[in-house]
Amino acid sequence: MLHAVYAPKSCSISYSRIPCYQKPSAPTRLRVSVSLPEPNGVKVEFTPWLIVGLGNPGNKYHGTRHNVGFEMIDRVSQEEGIVLNTIQSKALIGIGSIGEVPVVLAKPQAYMNFSGESVGPLAAYYQVPLRHILLVYDEMSLPNGILRLQPKGGHGHHNGMKSVMEHLNGRRDFPRFCIGIGNPPGTMDMKAYLLQKFSDTERKQVDAALDQGVAAVRTVVLEGFGSRISRFNIGQKYKYHKV
Repeated sequence: MLHAVYAPKSCSISYSRIPCYQKPSAPTRLRVSVSLPEPNGVKVEFTPWLIVGLGNPGNKYHGTRHNVGFEMIDRVSQEEGIVLNTIQSKALIGIGSIGEVPVVLAKPQAYMNFSGESVGPLAAYYQVPLRHILLVYDEMSLPNGILRLQPKGGHGHHNGMKSVMEHLNGRRDFPRFCIGIGNPPGTMDMKAYLLQKFSDTERKQVDAALDQGVAAVRTVVLEGFGSRISRFNIGQKYKYHKV
């Protein structure tokens, strides 16, 4: 199990392989321990998080609307010092921690419509419960640069989310972080819109949103879906409204 432990006079992240006893024929799984000093010597275990950004691999799709999920993972990786340097379950992943909480960051390297082929196996391998699988993806129903965090929900006709739900046995009770990209103008084809890069104005809005998103991800991991996230969502909803 991926976990964090408080221990006196230590501050380290250790990695070890432990057997998977439930299925002897299955590969071993990675165990990550984060040890930090605690005056009273009490040991506390933290449930890990799997944070997955949805997108398409390759330079062709870099900077497009459909890839903002990847961009958020890159921002979190940079700000938290979690290096994405391993390929596992068709995904580029990085293992580290946010505060004392262990996290696995992931960018599926199959195309968007097959994202679940990475999320399902990674969640099983690291024994991450549904409530700690955070999916980050683009959302056309939200104005460009508006963010929304939810503890659960449907797929909203997003093909990447459909794939993820299929590989989580149809379950929908996992968190999601939506990044607004707005609707296609006029009669513009939806696919063409999704694979188009942002205008200069849109790009500035998205970059600002990604900076805000890093702080929001940190809040969810450390505090869960409480009052701060409720206030965050309200602030995002009205952030373009002028009083």
